[in-house]
Amino acid sequence: MEVKEFSHGGDIEGFKKRYKVKKVLDLSSNINFLKPKIKIDLNKVDLASYPNYEKFYRQIAKHFNINDNEIELFNGGSSAIFALFKFLNLRHCAIYSPAYLEYKRVAKSLSMKIELINRFENLYKEVKRDSLVVFVNPSTPDGKYYDLKKLFSIWQKADATVLVDESFLEFCSKKSAVEFLKNYKKLYILKSMTKFYACAGVRVGVVISSCKNIKQLKKNEPLWKLSEFDISYLSQALKDREFVKKTIKITKKNREFLVYKLKKSGQFKKIYKSEANFILASLKSQTAKEFQERVAKSGIMVRDCSNFDFLDESYVRIAVKGRESINILLNN
Repeated sequence: MEVKEFSHGGDIEGFKKRYKVKKVLDLSSNINFLKPKIKIDLNKVDLASYPNYEKFYRQIAKHFNINDNEIELFNGGSSAIFALFKFLNLRHCAIYSPAYLEYKRVAKSLSMKIELINRFENLYKEVKRDSLVVFVNPSTPDGKYYDLKKLFSIWQKADATVLVDESFLEFCSKKSAVEFLKNYKKLYILKSMTKFYACAGVRVGVVISSCKNIKQLKKNEPLWKLSEFDISYLSQALKDREFVKKTIKITKKNREFLVYKLKKSGQFKKIYKSEANFILASLKSQTAKEFQERVAKSGIMVRDCSNFDFLDESYVRIAVKGRESINILLNN
């Protein structure tokens, strides 16, 4: 399967057509395989009125332990990235890579000068003054969690505007960059609600920053960005407290099982330590494309990572799903 410059995993319909399969095991997408309990009849959602976000803002703010005037909601994480980049209107963007490819795509579309910093080899490199810095934590596609204290001192010295993407943070219960908000006024934090709450079709992205920054950001935003369906679904999902504990526990257990099985298979020369719901691995004697084509014949999708910066054609990303899914993959 050809890997385009900014392509992502999860194209199930395209995969079905290409490989002429009816049943697909999607290990290319990093969406939680567990689902929260939803106690709502969506047929009874009031669609006659314009959405009111006040209660939902308070719920999201409480969930992340911040004030409701420190957040802005968007129609998904990608929309949040584009809106934030346009709002900041900076000319230079430093992306710690490999990273979620949407950052490079958006920066490129806005004609920004892009600097890719290899976080595997040059993590503490100085950044250009007054630039926009993008850091994904835990990272994609390898899932590493970073302590950001030393990096913040570098960014502060350069007076950089910082965007920390924490779309996968809830999978590991590590510290959020929210703790830096009080002392760093040029900090923005992105939360994608759809990854953890298993609802890619529900589009809710959250940007967290100071009250002053959020007030300015909101000025150019439309009044209604989320549908009543989005609000109804996610507000119910957030009420399932046991789901959070269950996801963290099972993801950790299944991630360890996946790593064990990958090592035992003997097909991989390097398997990266991950804190998220996916594993990055480098193949020994196959290219990612060859491995992808081989398992695709059995209806299994994995992510060829050769279009990520600083990764070669041997890298694949495999999502952490149920144990049965892991066994199916390694038996092919």
